[in-house]
Amino acid sequence: MEPDTHEVVEAVLAASRLIVGLSAHALAEVDATLTLRQLRTLAVLADRQPMKQADLAADLGVNPSTVLRMADRLAAAGLLERQPNPDSRREQLLILTPDGEDLVRRVMDRRYQEIAGLVGRLTPDDRAGLVDGLRALTEVVQRTYPESLERRGL
Repeated sequence: MEPDTHEVVEAVLAASRLIVGLSAHALAEVDATLTLRQLRTLAVLADRQPMKQADLAADLGVNPSTVLRMADRLAAAGLLERQPNPDSRREQLLILTPDGEDLVRRVMDRRYQEIAGLVGRLTPDDRAGLVDGLRALTEVVQRTYPESLERRGL
Protein backbone atom coordinates (compact mmCIF):
# COMPACT_ATOMS: atom_id res chain seq x y z
CA MET A 1 0.00 0.00 0.00
CA GLU A 2 1.36 3.38 -0.97
CA PRO A 3 2.01 5.85 1.88
CA ASP A 4 -0.64 8.33 0.68
CA THR A 5 -3.20 5.49 0.37
CA HIS A 6 -2.51 4.48 3.98
CA GLU A 7 -3.01 8.09 5.11
CA VAL A 8 -6.31 8.34 3.23
CA VAL A 9 -7.53 5.01 4.63
CA GLU A 10 -6.69 6.15 8.16
CA ALA A 11 -8.53 9.45 7.59
CA VAL A 12 -11.62 7.67 6.22
CA LEU A 13 -11.61 5.27 9.18
CA ALA A 14 -11.30 8.19 11.60
CA ALA A 15 -14.18 9.98 9.87
CA SER A 16 -16.24 6.79 10.01
CA ARG A 17 -15.67 6.53 13.77
CA LEU A 18 -16.62 10.19 14.08
CA ILE A 19 -19.92 9.69 12.23
CA VAL A 20 -20.77 6.62 14.32
CA GLY A 21 -19.93 8.57 17.47
CA LEU A 22 -22.06 11.51 16.38
CA SER A 23 -24.91 9.11 15.60
CA ALA A 24 -24.59 7.53 19.05
CA HIS A 25 -24.53 10.95 20.69
CA ALA A 26 -27.58 12.16 18.74
CA LEU A 27 -29.43 8.94 19.57
CA ALA A 28 -28.58 9.25 23.28
CA GLU A 29 -29.92 12.81 23.32
CA VAL A 30 -33.19 11.76 21.69
CA ASP A 31 -33.74 8.29 23.21
CA ALA A 32 -31.16 6.76 25.53
CA THR A 33 -32.94 3.39 25.57
CA LEU A 34 -32.38 2.60 21.87
CA THR A 35 -29.20 1.05 20.45
CA LEU A 36 -27.41 2.09 17.27
CA ARG A 37 -28.38 -1.24 15.71
CA GLN A 38 -32.04 -0.54 16.47
CA LEU A 39 -31.72 2.97 15.04
CA ARG A 40 -30.15 1.57 11.88
CA THR A 41 -33.05 -0.86 11.56
CA LEU A 42 -35.56 1.95 11.92
CA ALA A 43 -33.66 4.20 9.49
CA VAL A 44 -33.51 1.52 6.78
CA LEU A 45 -37.16 0.78 7.30
CA ALA A 46 -38.01 4.50 7.13
CA ASP A 47 -36.46 4.66 3.66
CA ARG A 48 -38.21 1.60 2.24
CA GLN A 49 -41.36 0.82 4.19
CA PRO A 50 -43.36 -1.29 4.11
CA MET A 51 -40.81 -4.09 4.04
CA LYS A 52 -40.86 -7.83 4.45
CA GLN A 53 -38.70 -9.04 7.34
CA ALA A 54 -36.54 -11.03 4.92
CA ASP A 55 -35.89 -7.93 2.79
CA LEU A 56 -34.99 -5.88 5.86
CA ALA A 57 -32.60 -8.62 6.98
CA ALA A 58 -30.95 -8.59 3.54
CA ASP A 59 -30.60 -4.81 3.60
CA LEU A 60 -29.06 -4.93 7.06
CA GLY A 61 -26.86 -7.91 6.20
CA VAL A 62 -28.14 -9.96 9.13
CA ASN A 63 -29.96 -13.22 9.69
CA PRO A 64 -33.78 -13.05 9.38
CA SER A 65 -34.08 -14.33 12.96
CA THR A 66 -32.09 -11.28 14.11
CA VAL A 67 -34.63 -9.00 12.40
CA LEU A 68 -37.47 -10.99 13.94
CA ARG A 69 -36.11 -10.39 17.46
CA MET A 70 -35.33 -6.75 16.67
CA ALA A 71 -38.83 -6.20 15.27
CA ASP A 72 -40.32 -7.75 18.40
CA ARG A 73 -38.40 -5.31 20.62
CA LEU A 74 -39.16 -2.30 18.43
CA ALA A 75 -42.86 -3.25 18.22
CA ALA A 76 -42.98 -3.60 22.02
CA ALA A 77 -41.50 -0.09 22.24
CA GLY A 78 -44.25 1.20 19.94
CA LEU A 79 -41.83 2.15 17.13
CA LEU A 80 -42.92 -0.30 14.43
CA GLU A 81 -45.82 -2.55 13.66
CA ARG A 82 -46.55 -5.54 11.53
CA GLN A 83 -49.24 -5.66 8.88
CA PRO A 84 -50.43 -8.58 6.78
CA ASN A 85 -48.86 -8.72 3.34
CA PRO A 86 -51.70 -8.46 0.81
CA ASP A 87 -49.59 -10.45 -1.68
CA SER A 88 -48.86 -13.35 0.67
CA ARG A 89 -50.89 -14.39 3.70
CA ARG A 90 -47.85 -16.10 5.23
CA GLU A 91 -45.79 -12.90 5.34
CA GLN A 92 -45.99 -9.74 7.36
CA LEU A 93 -44.84 -6.30 6.39
CA LEU A 94 -43.01 -4.00 8.78
CA ILE A 95 -43.86 -0.32 8.97
CA LEU A 96 -42.88 2.45 11.33
CA THR A 97 -45.45 3.84 13.69
CA PRO A 98 -45.78 7.62 13.89
CA ASP A 99 -43.59 7.46 17.03
CA GLY A 100 -40.97 5.46 15.09
CA GLU A 101 -41.00 7.94 12.21
CA ASP A 102 -40.70 10.85 14.66
CA LEU A 103 -37.79 9.23 16.47
CA VAL A 104 -35.84 8.60 13.25
CA ARG A 105 -36.49 12.17 12.11
CA ARG A 106 -35.38 13.67 15.44
CA VAL A 107 -32.18 11.61 15.62
CA MET A 108 -31.26 12.38 12.01
CA ASP A 109 -32.01 16.08 12.53
CA ARG A 110 -29.85 16.12 15.67
CA ARG A 111 -27.00 14.37 13.87
CA TYR A 112 -27.30 16.82 10.97
CA GLN A 113 -27.10 19.77 13.37
CA GLU A 114 -23.97 18.39 15.02
CA ILE A 115 -22.24 17.70 11.72
CA ALA A 116 -23.26 21.11 10.36
CA GLY A 117 -21.73 22.75 13.42
CA LEU A 118 -18.44 20.95 12.86
CA VAL A 119 -18.37 21.55 9.12
CA GLY A 120 -19.10 25.23 9.77
CA ARG A 121 -15.77 25.47 11.57
CA LEU A 122 -13.84 24.41 8.44
CA THR A 123 -12.40 26.92 6.04
CA PRO A 124 -14.20 27.28 2.70
CA ASP A 125 -11.27 25.55 0.96
CA ASP A 126 -11.36 22.64 3.41
CA ARG A 127 -15.13 22.28 2.93
CA ALA A 128 -14.74 22.24 -0.86
CA GLY A 129 -11.96 19.64 -0.65
CA LEU A 130 -14.04 17.51 1.69
CA VAL A 131 -17.05 17.64 -0.64
CA ASP A 132 -14.92 16.66 -3.64
CA GLY A 133 -13.24 13.82 -1.75
CA LEU A 134 -16.44 12.41 -0.28
CA ARG A 135 -18.24 12.57 -3.63
CA ALA A 136 -15.35 10.73 -5.28
CA LEU A 137 -15.41 8.05 -2.57
CA THR A 138 -19.20 7.71 -2.88
CA GLU A 139 -18.93 7.23 -6.64
CA VAL A 140 -16.28 4.51 -6.20
CA VAL A 141 -18.48 2.73 -3.64
CA GLN A 142 -21.49 2.89 -5.96
CA ARG A 143 -19.47 1.48 -8.89
CA THR A 144 -17.87 -1.21 -6.73
CA TYR A 145 -21.06 -2.20 -4.90
CA PRO A 146 -23.90 -1.37 -7.32
CA GLU A 147 -26.39 -3.22 -5.10
CA SER A 148 -25.79 -0.54 -2.46
CA LEU A 149 -28.01 1.77 -4.49
CA GLU A 150 -30.92 -0.51 -3.68
CA ARG A 151 -29.72 -1.60 -0.26
CA ARG A 152 -29.38 1.59 1.73
CA GLY A 153 -28.39 -0.41 4.79
CA LEU A 154 -24.88 -0.86 3.45
